[in-house]
Parts: sequence; structure tokens; C-alpha cells
Amino acid sequence: MSDETLTPDYEIPDADAHVHSVWDNSLNPVLTIAPGDVVRLDCRDTTDGQIGPGSTAEDFAAVDTDPIHPLTGPIAIEGAEPGDVVAVDLLDFEHEGWGFTGYLPGAAGMGLLPEEFDEAGLHVWEFADGVARFVDGIEVPVDPFPGTVGLAPAETGAHDTTPPRDVGGNMDVKHLTAGSTVYLPVEVEGGLLSMGDCHAAQGDGEVCVTGIEAPMSVTARVRLADRSIEQPQFETGGPFTPTGRDEPAYGTTGIGPDLYEATRKAIRHMIDHLTSERDLDRGEAYMLCSAAVDLKVNQVVDAPNWTVSAYLPESIFP
Repeated sequence: MSDETLTPDYEIPDADAHVHSVWDNSLNPVLTIAPGDVVRLDCRDTTDGQIGPGSTAEDFAAVDTDPIHPLTGPIAIEGAEPGDVVAVDLLDFEHEGWGFTGYLPGAAGMGLLPEEFDEAGLHVWEFADGVARFVDGIEVPVDPFPGTVGLAPAETGAHDTTPPRDVGGNMDVKHLTAGSTVYLPVEVEGGLLSMGDCHAAQGDGEVCVTGIEAPMSVTARVRLADRSIEQPQFETGGPFTPTGRDEPAYGTTGIGPDLYEATRKAIRHMIDHLTSERDLDRGEAYMLCSAAVDLKVNQVVDAPNWTVSAYLPESIFP
């Protein structure tokens, strides 16, 4: 990338006037840009500052999750009309040197295995030398991406930011790293682009309900693309594994007639592996699965049972 591509035409700080926590096409844009402009957006962490470097599991248990996902925006794009496609070229990310992964008490009903964890858990990661530091010398490479990037939906009213939609939103695609482009179908005039919920890293699945959550700035070029799509599409160079390379991995399988239950089995078996072979406690194992274990659907054709596997890269261990 040239220096030019990283020089923003506009900067949007994360002031209250520039942050919202619902999808709503009646929100006034905080900025109107021309196609091709480069914008830097400052994004708060997913808890809107409720968690910091000194926070504890008790603090995470007390987090107010309503609303969640503070998003910076919306940005109107000149000429964007329903049926068009907005392309967001993700150019650069800048973190603040720390992030966190946590899970809520099971009663909250969040995450893949809530019933197995009565109490909350939290790990605050320090970022240095391109990695995020866990316990026992375990290090996860930092590859930032926006967990939430989307446009306003056509349906009127305020809508929850948790589920992803046809226009994007909380997709949690970990491959939307610097150098990637995400394409979003426009449903309202101007498109109304917002971003946030940035992650320093994440395993495919985000199983404990958080990746490595981090406050961050995102620099992106926003343009119109000559194509027609019904739901988001993207171009990316990865990383397609937690470390960005092919390497030895340990896998656990979940097999059954329901893909969701097979997924739960695969992660449950990986937690068992991490506790018995890597000496982590179950909460640490759950968080590491969320940050660095990739889920893959291996087959959906051998009825009546499907196969989901969890892949653990061995190089993250000292």
C-alpha cells in the first residue's frame, strides 16, 4: 500500500454524536462522502468502554449488554441508491495495545456452551510484537478486523445490532483484515455505512461470544461497485488460519444430525483436550477456543449425520 492510500480524506472520532447502537435508516449521517473517499473511523470496544485493561471477571459479569455494539457512523455515500453495491476497501487498523476476551454467566444464555459455565470469565490481552499474550506463554497473532460493518436496512425503525443482515452488520468474518474488500448491497438512499466491534483476532466461530475485543481505528476507502448482490460478499487474502499459514493442528470432531449440536460437541471436545493436554482450566480453554480455534463444516452430504471439526494451531503454544 502506498502512503496515499492510508491518508484519510475525513476522520470521524468516537464522540457520542458519531456513535449509535441500533440499525435505523432514519439516523442522520454524521458525514457525507463522495465515492472513492478514504475515511478513518475511531471505534469503541464492543462494551462501549465498560471493560478496560484493569477489569476483572466480576466486571465482565456486570456489563450492560443492552445496548451493545457502539458503531461509528452512519456515513452517507453520494449517489448510492437501493440496488447499488457499496465496496469498503479496508486499508489499515490501529489498536491501542490491549484487548479482552470474556464469557458471561450461563444464565445470560450467550455463547455456544452457556450452560457449562456458571460464572463469568475474562482475560485481558496485552499486544506486543504482533501477538496477543494469553496464559502460560500462549501467543495468538494479531490480525485486526471489524466484527461489524454494514449499511442501514430498508425496514423502518430501530433494529438490534446483534444479528447480521442482508446489508451486513455483525458478521464477525475474521478475514476482513487490511487489504480486504467487503461488498454490501444498498437498501436505502446514501447506503448509510457504520462500523465497529473491532477484533484483534478471532477463531472462526467466536464460540464464547467474544473474540479479542479491542478499541481501534479503521481506515477504509468507500466506493460504489458495478455488480449486483443480495447479501455481503468479500475479497480477502486471509489469514485463513489463526496464524496465517498452513501448519500442524489438532482437531476435534462433532458428529450428529444437527449442525449446531455437532458444533457444540466439537468445541466441548476441544475444551476437554485443552484441559487434559495443555493444563488450562475450562474457562481459559473456552476463551482460547473463541480467540484461536477455527470451526469448519467438513461434510453435509452423509445423511443422517454431519461433521463439524475444531482446529487448534499448535504453534501458539511455547
